[in-house]
Amino acid sequence: MSIPRFYYPPTLFPGTIFTATDQISDSVELPAAAAHHASRVLRLRVNDEVLLFDGTGNELHGRICVITGKSVRLNRLHNHAINRESPLHIVLAQALCSSEKMDWIVQKATELGVSAIQPLQTERSITRLSGERAEKRAEHWRGVTIAACEQCGRNTLPIVYSPQDFAHWLVAMRLSTATKLMLAPTSRDSLSKQIQPTHPIVLLIGPEGGWSAAEMQMSEQANFTPISLGARILRTETAAIAGITALQTLWGDLG
Repeated sequence: MSIPRFYYPPTLFPGTIFTATDQISDSVELPAAAAHHASRVLRLRVNDEVLLFDGTGNELHGRICVITGKSVRLNRLHNHAINRESPLHIVLAQALCSSEKMDWIVQKATELGVSAIQPLQTERSITRLSGERAEKRAEHWRGVTIAACEQCGRNTLPIVYSPQDFAHWLVAMRLSTATKLMLAPTSRDSLSKQIQPTHPIVLLIGPEGGWSAAEMQMSEQANFTPISLGARILRTETAAIAGITALQTLWGDLG
């Protein structure tokens, strides 16, 4: 049975708790949500092992020393340094889609090792977000990445950017030195024909309704290379995960 893992923001405990090499004499209390999950859902008990990660690459091993009501405290803390990050820096630029699909994409993209996720408002996006509602959804997706990292073993949280208008985002992307790829089912170019990148990769995925002709033209003007993943047209959520998997298999840590 794997050791339960919980996100523990470093701001909750000042100092070098996550970077100390020896056993730490201090004890720490789990955040309220993590404590509830540990005691009420997982039914953990005193002396059970727990792993904490701070989202910036650090992991800490400890044991439960106290469970009282809503409180769970750990002691016998020591650093458990391990790097589970892919050598490939992938930014998933995902056109907004329905909430369930978007949650699934964010979750699976996190498990597959993307470094960042940029939601985009496109012409044919079914979901429309702006202002406070957009920020709330971005915060929700950040929570999805935390849960995914707890499950998959990553110690570094991917960045989830606030949703942007596609056209405005492309303006900034014109100056980017990243390797820019967009999935387009009509393209005759394949991923296997691309040169192995030495820069971060931006993988652009369209909405449920596909790219408009104008968006395709703007993307190519911003130096995005249209590529296809085969003869079949993929749903947006399938395209995102298939694209990331193909990149990681070719040049990352899945090969």
